[in-house]
Amino acid sequence: MKQLLLTTALLISFSALAQKIENIIIITTDGFRWQEAFTGMDPAIANNPAYNQGDSAGIFKKYWSPKPETRRSLLLPFLWNTVGTKGQFYGNRKHNNMVSNANPYWFSYPGYSEIFTGYPDTAVNSNGYKPNPHTNLLEFLNKQPSYQGKVAAFGAWDAFDRILNEGRSKVPVYSAFDKLGGTRPSDAEKLISDMSAQSYKPFGEEECLDVFTHYAAMNYLQTKKPKVLYIAYGETDEWAHSGRYKDYLNAAHQVDQWIEDIWNYIQSDPFYKNRTALFITVDHGRGDLNKNEWRDHGSDIKDAYQIWFAVMGPGVKSKGEVRTNQQLYQKQFAQTIASLLGLTFTAEHPIGEKIDLK
Repeated sequence: MKQLLLTTALLISFSALAQKIENIIIITTDGFRWQEAFTGMDPAIANNPAYNQGDSAGIFKKYWSPKPETRRSLLLPFLWNTVGTKGQFYGNRKHNNMVSNANPYWFSYPGYSEIFTGYPDTAVNSNGYKPNPHTNLLEFLNKQPSYQGKVAAFGAWDAFDRILNEGRSKVPVYSAFDKLGGTRPSDAEKLISDMSAQSYKPFGEEECLDVFTHYAAMNYLQTKKPKVLYIAYGETDEWAHSGRYKDYLNAAHQVDQWIEDIWNYIQSDPFYKNRTALFITVDHGRGDLNKNEWRDHGSDIKDAYQIWFAVMGPGVKSKGEVRTNQQLYQKQFAQTIASLLGLTFTAEHPIGEKIDLK
């Protein structure tokens, strides 16, 4: 009888632990390499005048240390000093901990589709692809009684309207230069929309600067209190394509600061505190074996399928940098995120199995 009572108590304890996560914030920073995520700035790229924007000294002053662990903390202080100690960080191939695209294309639309559908459909093969025909995780969650009307997405790139199929999914997707607040915006929403519309547009009309996406998402988080929020930053990819390594590093450093701001806010708000998880990842990797290919990705770039992810939240075991010899895939993220909320993601297509975070 005592053994039975002990077993029952343990099961109840584990169940309560699993239910601690009621909300989740999913964050991506487009095309940010695992190499910088785990070892910080690359001196070979920073020393190359083709990529350092004439300021290798500035890059070294801000981000250099002979120790990779110090370099990565200089670049991503919150991810390593907080997520890297209180959560779990996957994808360091130097320790054979491998995370990869399952889709064969290694660029953005297929990558984001794989993240949210759990299905690396080979028909999804273009950044100009039509509205996604596959049910995505946000859409699934928005249909659950506890989450209906409490799911939203913010992305710097206008393709997210199609990737998340806003028209069918009914999940509000605020992308690029979308105006906030509908016909009755708040003063804050109107200000962010006006500033975004009048801003410098280095990426054209398809993508805004990350600062506008971030503050729009933060305002929504603070005023609408969504239970599931997706934020997609884009500048790490844009500056890499431009060969601007200093800007690429600075964009990643800024995203790290914003993630810290998000975490500090949710830990200060009773609605979110100790009930909310973060899931942070990327859509694809970039080249590295040929250092000149760090700018690029796609199936013709050898390393561009190599990605990473990090997770932190109540009930998530503190493993820090995971060095287990294993192969994980992007298609597993959707079910993993659903499992953090105590749910099983179902759809009309195959879905990758969840990752065991225990």
